[in-house]
Amino acid sequence: MITTPFISRRGMTRRSMMRAVMAAGAAVPLAAAAGPAWAAPGAPAGAVPAAARLTLPEPTGPHLVGTVQLHLVDRSRPDALAGPGHFRELMTTVWYPARDVQRYPVAPWMSVGAFQAFLADVGLSDLAPLGPLTAAHVGAPVLRASRRLPVIVFSHGAHSHQGDHTVVVQELASHGYAVVTVAHQYDTYTEYPDGRIAVPRRDPQAPTLPGDFAADLRFVLDCVEQLAAGCNPDVDHKELPAGLLGSLDPRCMGAFGWSKGGTATACATLADERIRAGLSLDAPMQMNPPLAGDLDRPFMMMSAVFTRATDPEAAAFWSHLRGWRLNVQAQGAAHVSYGDNEALFPQVAKVLGWSGQQLQDVIGTLDPAQAVKIQQAYPLAFFDEHLRHRRGHLLDGPSPTFPAVTFVGDQ
Repeated sequence: MITTPFISRRGMTRRSMMRAVMAAGAAVPLAAAAGPAWAAPGAPAGAVPAAARLTLPEPTGPHLVGTVQLHLVDRSRPDALAGPGHFRELMTTVWYPARDVQRYPVAPWMSVGAFQAFLADVGLSDLAPLGPLTAAHVGAPVLRASRRLPVIVFSHGAHSHQGDHTVVVQELASHGYAVVTVAHQYDTYTEYPDGRIAVPRRDPQAPTLPGDFAADLRFVLDCVEQLAAGCNPDVDHKELPAGLLGSLDPRCMGAFGWSKGGTATACATLADERIRAGLSLDAPMQMNPPLAGDLDRPFMMMSAVFTRATDPEAAAFWSHLRGWRLNVQAQGAAHVSYGDNEALFPQVAKVLGWSGQQLQDVIGTLDPAQAVKIQQAYPLAFFDEHLRHRRGHLLDGPSPTFPAVTFVGDQ
């Protein structure tokens, strides 16, 4: 299993990569050049030019999107690092189709405190402390339909945060899914309701292995069942959006994750039959002990760096898939290509005056606009087919709409 921060093929951690690529624009004063792009929402009118703010692509689905954070504590898992009487503590965010959003504030990509800690950790503490806004509205009422909402849980990568795949998450929510993103304690940047700011721990004793992430996902499934039964699992008894209680379908749940979160998704799917379909986004699949059983439920791998041809662990995991399985790979994709960086870093590059090569060193040679559409289309097609039984043709084979996507055969 991964016991250290994710190490890329070039021997760089995610943290050192971020520091290096941001430093690539050092000829432009960061506070002056990048500050407006990361300015906080609610700033005085005219303080932040609209063109300067970093933006995320809008979701393509027919529904508006709402969101709410939940503070969860797993009392079955004592937290030795926090001391006696403490238990595993998670911040989660539920994204869902909304009925009305006009009176509800737009949700930020990250909270002020968490984002400021993230910037400080990559050596950019002078940068203004907020990133882009999302398409979701905090606390908006849930759009209730004749059927309950299928649920998907998301697991982030090592030393990352639960918002780093917002493009995918809000896309799924706009198409009628409830998506629950998890901030894995001790390996993330997040902010708790009492104002505490959590950052990744470099402590080898911290419970941050893929198996720990997988246990988090399974606990979140328990909380989804509570919400479905009309109970509020938030430990602070937070008021929930109208219509959320009783709106989720605990019999129709899936999971996906990126990097270490993709490995955790595989672990959780193998261990928990409530997960009816699992998706990994360029996951290393480094598991210890090795897999002892096979998986007969649908699983899809979207590869970039960790391919079956180059990674024995990925190939071994593939051999344990006995049900529906698919492996696709976007040519020119980097490890970060299936996440928000494909939308954000081209904008940062313009602000900081990066060369084309500097940008490619971060996000690969895959066209960013195409990369965004790939991460919107393929996860949606997968979960539509295996959670909703809405069969399309995107997963049948190569598509002229996405010429970069290749289908890796069963060899």
